[in-house]
Formats: sequence, structure tokens, C-alpha cells
Amino acid sequence: MINVFGRSVGAPSNLTRLILLSALSVALMILDHRGHHLEKIRAGLNVLAYPIQLIAAAPAYVGGGIADFFTTRGTLRQDNEKLLAERRVLNAKVQQFDALEEENARLRRMLGSAAQVADKAIAAELIEVSSEPFTRKIVVAKGSRDGVYVGQSVIDAHGIMGQVTQVASQVSRVTLITDAGHAIPVLDNRSGLRMLVFGTGDPDTLKIPYLTSASDIKEGDLLVSSGMGGTFPPGYPVAQVSRIVNDPNEAFLAIAAKPAAQLNHGKQVMLIWRGAPPKSGGNVK
Repeated sequence: MINVFGRSVGAPSNLTRLILLSALSVALMILDHRGHHLEKIRAGLNVLAYPIQLIAAAPAYVGGGIADFFTTRGTLRQDNEKLLAERRVLNAKVQQFDALEEENARLRRMLGSAAQVADKAIAAELIEVSSEPFTRKIVVAKGSRDGVYVGQSVIDAHGIMGQVTQVASQVSRVTLITDAGHAIPVLDNRSGLRMLVFGTGDPDTLKIPYLTSASDIKEGDLLVSSGMGGTFPPGYPVAQVSRIVNDPNEAFLAIAAKPAAQLNHGKQVMLIWRGAPPKSGGNVK
């Protein structure tokens, strides 16, 4: 209750308050529209409200930043793994290309060497190597249908590898010069001394028996095929003398030689023809 001029007057009703507030709002809107009197108040309120707006929006900004960070990190990891996989594939292809280039160069060298000592030559792929001790034999993917014959010479770009000892339709077996049962007649390229070179079963060693201390042979001498017997072309490298031991208690020198051919390298060998090949053959067992 409010006492006005000695009278008690009741508090304004809710309706009265609503009417007064509405009138006040309309009056303020008219004043602002006509004179822009409330712009400073509105600007001040905006300044006061800005920090509150930042605080209210901060969780959304932080959450979005964290999500973007993890999304970007995951994408970078995936891209990095993809690039590493592509790099491995490219490295493998480069290695394969290098291997093919080396094999092609080896074949060109073999063809060039074969042309000097043979009327005809073909490359044959090596498909099997004997695992028996002291046995040095290989199987190549050329046979009688390709004209291969028993006794045919097999070479690489560096020297004589061996000879064909068995033939089937599509494959042939080659006995290498290092086989313990193989022998080849040679000449010392320096002195002209004739001798026989025998296999030892060791893939890197040949032996030369039955030479005395009076023989004209030295370490480092190149031994070439003599052509005697007609199996191998004359003058083609066979081995190089690597060691000579002169034991006064022994009748003969102990002489070792290293094969000129790269018997343990490459996947291709060269089969050569000198004139018309014989018609005899054998079977690969």
C-alpha cells in the first residue's frame, strides 16, 4: 500500500505495469530512431558483452582446433605411409632395371666374344645347378630341338665354362671345367707350353699336374685353349695361374689356377657352333 495525500493507494496491477513498460519501450524506440540517442549505450553494452561472448565461444573454438589437429595429423600419417610404399615399389623397380641392364650388358659381351671364335652362338638360360659335392654341372634351357649336341662348347664373355655332356629335347646338361672329372688341353699364352688343366670340384680352383720345376710356367700366366681334340675353340681363355709350389721332396710342381670364366655369376651361358655339328646326342638323366 502507498499513502498518497493522506490516502492509501494499492500497488499498481500487473496490467498497469505492462502498459507502462510498453509505453516506455515505444518512447525509447522513437527517441532512438529520431535522434540516435541510444547508440552510445548500445556500443557500451556491446563492449561489455564481447568478453562474455568470447568465453562462451571458446569451447567451440578449442574443440574445433583439436579436431582439426588430429584430422590433419591422421591425414599426414596416411600420406606419409602412402609415399613410403610408393618409394619401396620404385626402389624395387630400379633394382630390377639395374639387374636387367647388367644382364643385357653381360649378354652383349658374351655375343661379342662368341663372334670371334664361333660360326654361330645362342644364349641359354641356366635353370639348375648340381648340389653334389665335387660335381660341377648345370642344366640349361636349350636342347636337341635347338641343335645342341654332346661335346658342344659352352662359354661366357670371359672364358670357357665347360661342355655339353647330355642332351634332351628342351634341356641340356653341361659339365663345367671345375668338375673333378673334367680336363681340358691348354697352352701357356706366354711360353707356349702345352699342358692339361683338371677340375678339382672347387668352383674357384683348377689344378695342373705333371709339370716339373724345369717347366716354363709362372704365376699370373694366362692359359688358353689349345684347340686340340676339336672340342673347344683355340685361343680362348681358360684360367690364370694363381699359385706354384715347388716342393723338393715332390717330383712335380703343385700348380693351381683360377678359372677365367665367371662360373658362379649370371643366369645365361653361350652355346657355340664351329662348323657343322655332329649328329650324335645323349639323354639328360
